[in-house]
Amino acid sequence: MSDDSKPTTLDLGLYARGEPEGRITLVEIVAAILSLIWLAAVVVFGFRGDAAEGSAGIAGMVLSVLAVLLPVALIWVAAMAARTARALRHEATRLQASIDAMRASYVEQQQKQAFDIRPDLVRKLDELVANQEAAAAAGAGPATFTSMRSTTPAETRAAVAPLDDGEDTPQPALALAMAQNTDREPISVADFIKALNFPENEHDKEGFRTLRRALEDRGTERLIRASQDVLTLLSQDGIYMDDLRPDRSRPEFWRRFAQGERGRAIAALGGIHDRSSLVLAAGRMKKDPVFRDAAHHFLRHFDRTFMEFEKNASDEEIARLADTRTARAFMLLGRVTGTFD
Repeated sequence: MSDDSKPTTLDLGLYARGEPEGRITLVEIVAAILSLIWLAAVVVFGFRGDAAEGSAGIAGMVLSVLAVLLPVALIWVAAMAARTARALRHEATRLQASIDAMRASYVEQQQKQAFDIRPDLVRKLDELVANQEAAAAAGAGPATFTSMRSTTPAETRAAVAPLDDGEDTPQPALALAMAQNTDREPISVADFIKALNFPENEHDKEGFRTLRRALEDRGTERLIRASQDVLTLLSQDGIYMDDLRPDRSRPEFWRRFAQGERGRAIAALGGIHDRSSLVLAAGRMKKDPVFRDAAHHFLRHFDRTFMEFEKNASDEEIARLADTRTARAFMLLGRVTGTFD
């Protein structure tokens, strides 16, 4: 019989079942030793008692047998329970590793699918990069700071003026809640910038304090929530703002954006050049209506809020805001949606 007839095995790698344990393990060896010790003790001390007691009848014999066998049975029940617990721990570890591998495979698959989008979209991204570089060469230059007209400290100066009632005003709240909201002072410029960057980690108490403060302010609450939504959606594709290193633009370009200029005049603001993040975000924008709505909602509120912020902010404060996670998300989504075309 030729070797070709031998069955082939499929290597499943991480998802394959673990090698079965041997028939005899350390647990069984310990249980066997304990059983032998017990039986030896019964033989040594039991026969001495039998010589003195004599015949005790069938009932006494049954009790003697149970007294000998029950401890042995308990030893082996404990041994089997220990072996089962060990097998369950191994299986749980293998399943966790499988889940991690599946998650990594899913992210990799999503990235590959995003790179397979039509060439015209890739061509558009290349044009955006070229336009941004042309705008930078025309006079964007490195970021510089000019003088600030206001002498009020950033810790006390309001970041955004109180919100007027309009179409985006939420449903009327209770009178008591309205009274509590109107009594609060608007969030300061310093706290607003910290809130837009969100807490660094779970131990950033100051970051959580400023975030709660921004969520309580009617003028900034919508932008913070919209930013949370898009950052969460972007992270599902492995896009994290901390990984992006955008080019800095002079504050005058941000002021021109706040004053209503759009297109190539403010192309220097689109300083995100990470090709994979741009392609992934563009692909998600095209095929995911939920992401598309969240992105446009975020851009709209960033536009409105920044228009108010620019009136009270210095050039240095605008530059600090441009380095936050929220501003980086605006640069990325602005490039994808054509804000800087």
